[in-house]
Amino acid sequence: MEIILDVLNYSLTAILIGVSTAWIFLIKSMIDSVRFTPKLDEFEKKKHNNPKVSIILPARNEEEFIGKCLDSLIEQDYSNYEIIVIDDSSDDLTSKIISEHAKKNSKIIPVSARIKPDGWMGKNWACMEGYEKATGEILLFTDADTKHSQNVISLAVSHLLSFDLDALSAIPKIRVMDFWTKVTLPMISVFLHTRFSALKVNDTSKKTAYFFGSFFIIKQKTYESIGMHESVKHEIIEDGALGKKVKESGHKMKIVRGDHLIDAVWARDKSTLWNALKRLMIPLYLQSKKIAIGCFFAVLFLLFMPFPILAYSVVGVFETMSFSILFATSVIATIMIYIGTIIEVKKLLQLKLMDALFAPIGSLVVVLGFLSGLLQANSSTVSWRGRKYHMKDHIQNSISV
Repeated sequence: MEIILDVLNYSLTAILIGVSTAWIFLIKSMIDSVRFTPKLDEFEKKKHNNPKVSIILPARNEEEFIGKCLDSLIEQDYSNYEIIVIDDSSDDLTSKIISEHAKKNSKIIPVSARIKPDGWMGKNWACMEGYEKATGEILLFTDADTKHSQNVISLAVSHLLSFDLDALSAIPKIRVMDFWTKVTLPMISVFLHTRFSALKVNDTSKKTAYFFGSFFIIKQKTYESIGMHESVKHEIIEDGALGKKVKESGHKMKIVRGDHLIDAVWARDKSTLWNALKRLMIPLYLQSKKIAIGCFFAVLFLLFMPFPILAYSVVGVFETMSFSILFATSVIATIMIYIGTIIEVKKLLQLKLMDALFAPIGSLVVVLGFLSGLLQANSSTVSWRGRKYHMKDHIQNSISV
């Protein structure tokens, strides 16, 4: 029995050494992301002719947020823009709120989306419905739960044109509304600022590309050349798929930090959090089952397993050498997780330091959410924003694998 335990302990030790090594690279990547990702408002401005901007704002059952979002857009200091708000078959007060704002401000153009055709995701269809009404040379796509500082459109247009870009997306500050999102978001953000670092998107030699759906601005000609939202009509993560198409087509794109100018909601409660986690895993599974399963186990060991292994090693820490070594390596791995979490909480998410203490709980939620996504993807049915989608015949292309 002692030999079996020793083999198990040394095997786990080897895994934790690998986990700790991986975290060294993850932490370095996070620090680089904080230091070197450009900011939306820090650049040398060049004069331009104030091209017309069409803001395309889809909304489905957004009565809690749409009013504040519209208020922030109405108050922009940019002079030449229109706000196209699409009510995507809402069954709450969203349509009424849009109409009331439209009566008060002529910049707002209300649109009622027609019935969604088969094969389309709801938001993608709503964006296309809005685009048909757009008259601007530049398009700004944003979400109904996003709030914008007064000068954000001016900055975005100037940044886009000063660098002769075809598309620009800004990283928002994530507005946290519940405990579960607060403890889970730091663990998810680790991968956003590492595997999907903005620095990789801005590097033309890298394939990594995506947009933040809460804020991306794109030239109308570029949008049409990549096929508009129609080309990604079946994508669950449509902003990722659009960004990927832009870069693969040879267009110039850039991601900047806008967390001091824009804030958005990623998950509103534990239910939307759970669906959001599944939504991250399902496209990957539909694209490549083997890679999705491999990613799940990587997340399992990187984020969560050091905690239960530490608890297990405490039992025999003074009994055998293998337990002592396992205890030491699990402590190191756990410390590395907390260092990464603290960087996310304080430097990137701007949450309280105390929130980092719940890393084990947040990690477990992420792992279970991803596992649920894998299991649900196998049934090829996805639920999102009150709709069910059958994904069996749709290859997802929003994530580079």
